[in-house]
Amino acid sequence: MSLFKQLFIAICMLMLVNFTGSFLVSVESSREQQVNQLRAHAQDAATALGLSLSPHVNDTAMIELMVSSIFDSGYFESIRVTDPATGELLVERSGVPVSGEAPQWFAQLVDLEAAQGDAIVSDGWRQAAQVQVISHPLFAVSKLWQSTLGNLLWLTLSGVLCIALGVLLLKRQLRPLDYMVDQSNAIARREFLSLPELPKTPEFRRVVNAMNQMVGKLKALFAEEAARSEMLRAEAYQDSLTGLANRRYFDLQLHARLNVEEQACSGYLLLLRVNDLSGLNQRFGGQRTDQLLVSIAEQLQLISQGRFVLARNRGGEFALLAPGLARSDAQQLAEQLEQSLHSLQQTGASDCLPVAHIGLTSFAPGAAEDELYRALDAALALAASQAQPSWAFNELVEQSLAVDEGQSWYNLLDQVLEQGRIQLFFQPVVAADEPARVLHHKVLARVIDEQGGVIPAGRFLPWVERFGWAARLDRVMLGLVLTQLQSHSAAVALSLSGSTLRESQALAALYAQLQQHRHLGPRLTLELDEDQLPDQAVLESLTQRLRSLGFGLGLQHFGGRFSMIGNLAKLGLGYLKVDGSYIRDIDQENDKRLFIEAMQRAANSIDLPLIAERVETEGEWQVLRAMGINGVQGRLFGEPGPWR
Repeated sequence: MSLFKQLFIAICMLMLVNFTGSFLVSVESSREQQVNQLRAHAQDAATALGLSLSPHVNDTAMIELMVSSIFDSGYFESIRVTDPATGELLVERSGVPVSGEAPQWFAQLVDLEAAQGDAIVSDGWRQAAQVQVISHPLFAVSKLWQSTLGNLLWLTLSGVLCIALGVLLLKRQLRPLDYMVDQSNAIARREFLSLPELPKTPEFRRVVNAMNQMVGKLKALFAEEAARSEMLRAEAYQDSLTGLANRRYFDLQLHARLNVEEQACSGYLLLLRVNDLSGLNQRFGGQRTDQLLVSIAEQLQLISQGRFVLARNRGGEFALLAPGLARSDAQQLAEQLEQSLHSLQQTGASDCLPVAHIGLTSFAPGAAEDELYRALDAALALAASQAQPSWAFNELVEQSLAVDEGQSWYNLLDQVLEQGRIQLFFQPVVAADEPARVLHHKVLARVIDEQGGVIPAGRFLPWVERFGWAARLDRVMLGLVLTQLQSHSAAVALSLSGSTLRESQALAALYAQLQQHRHLGPRLTLELDEDQLPDQAVLESLTQRLRSLGFGLGLQHFGGRFSMIGNLAKLGLGYLKVDGSYIRDIDQENDKRLFIEAMQRAANSIDLPLIAERVETEGEWQVLRAMGINGVQGRLFGEPGPWR
């Protein structure tokens, strides 16, 4: 029972005891008063009647008339006139009043007895008669009933008013306790809340102050771990001058596009090389040369708009990875970049801009990375050998005609989404320290073509994005997963695209689907890609709505934007899945291990489970298990496949 309820019951019991005591004392006091009034009433009536009968002591008719007059004018049980010498009854009137206001049960409860009064009728010095008057208690009971009702009403109103005021005061005084409960729940959801105004009650002030200090310590600890992890990530995977990714990170992403089934797809590689960088350093100085490289990086980011992977390989060499890009789009990209470089000279942003060349080559799943870089070098040599343009293609992998390929994919995917011709594959996500225990199954999509073949996600997802059908695919996938969950009890995780979150109609349809299947909430977790996260306000609204519907939210492919974990801490996420590029060869590369250890410490400080993706070797698993990673996912623990 809560403290508020206990105090409320205590107040009610105290008021009840006080009310009962006051009521009983009041009733007893009124009863005693009515008894005294009955006695006085009887005695006064007897005295008055005795005095009135003295002149008419020998007139029996007058005595009867006067006795009847007195009896009819008051509440009397009987009036008797007797001879004091012989005890002979001279006159008597008796009876019960017609009715009373008090109920019978109340009269029996108060038990008022009749009061008697006596007087002597004198004839000179002789006692001629004796008058005996007995008052009936009906009148007193009625007065006592009215008085009791008044006291009851007053005590009830005052008791209710006191309880109401006590409850309001109690709520106000206990409000810091409610906030401390919110603080505790927020910490469980990886949020850090502090009470800005300390309560005036000294005891609560000390407790709230201690809670605020604890929350501040946790927040500082988490921020410190997050900053350390971000620093390690920047040192390992970011170019310090331009802020772009370095060659190492670029190679990890390229490897995933060529070899990881879920991310493998075709596209284009672009390599931009600034000629004679050492000569620029000698002629213009290192500072201006560095400014030139920063300006080129800014132009690349402006053209890319977050769609492609950008990196500064070394010196004046920049690389761009564009998965899912057609040849015509790649050519347009090269032209835009060429124009941007010329605009730097025209605007005076970089008056020391030398000759720069751009090489492009296509890639496809299974291609060798060394061959791709040799093809890019050949394309750069070709671009340098020609006057205009300053870019050139060297096709290592033959691409289909863009129009024909796009049209065929359009027709295929339109039919697939219309007919729901998608096969669900599942890959287990297991506990790192106990691989036999499955945490959940990751849902993967496979498209079934006209011949009944299965197409992996890496091949068709770029086309789905290009056609603007990502939200449509999410809706179909969610429907299939909800249907699948009806027939088995396992927990699953399903990815959502950023398009669903950006389109209000798609998001409303998502909520409607989940609302109809709220009973499946504990077994379905929705996942978002790190690079497709919406604004913080939209993300908070999404997590709150999903939590109200009973569904969880997690992040996958996490690690490139670790600095944002401070904002993610308050969302109450189910888990973070670390991108497999940071896991590959972690048993052989110590800096990767340091980065994941720092990430693990930061996640542990807010009780956020960490899951490693694409764990492929025994060595990687052993390192992750020693770190205390919560879960692992990869071919080492199970190949993706249909549900069995």
